[in-house]
Amino acid sequence: PSHTHSTIAPARSSAGRHPPKSSKSNYARFNNPVLHRPVELANYMSAEFGKTLDRFGLRRSAGRTGICFDNAMAESFFGALKNERVSRATYLTREAARQDITRYIEFWYNRKRLHSAVGYRPPREVHAEHEKLRIAA
Repeated sequence: PSHTHSTIAPARSSAGRHPPKSSKSNYARFNNPVLHRPVELANYMSAEFGKTLDRFGLRRSAGRTGICFDNAMAESFFGALKNERVSRATYLTREAARQDITRYIEFWYNRKRLHSAVGYRPPREVHAEHEKLRIAA
């Protein structure tokens, strides 16, 4: 049988707005979102916040304001993880994803994958070299 397709757009509300789309976020099922609004970086760069971190023996994850390299290493890692592994796999469960990503990190990313930031060597090799020097010192 032949199916006919309408070329007429779906009906809109009287205000001319589209109906809200359902969220694809994992957090949509919660009534209270984790963050209610974006947090300003200035909050993390304040002297008061710095004193609190010092009191607990912690250090900031961000450097001075305007330094673009603060998250470069983390973003590089997550870009590699996404492009080299996650986007090429389908995970049926969270546990399957956790196991596969752990294997990628432990057996490929850290042991075999060459990293330009450390002279085209695997991180595990560089870490072992660093530990030898640290112990010798």
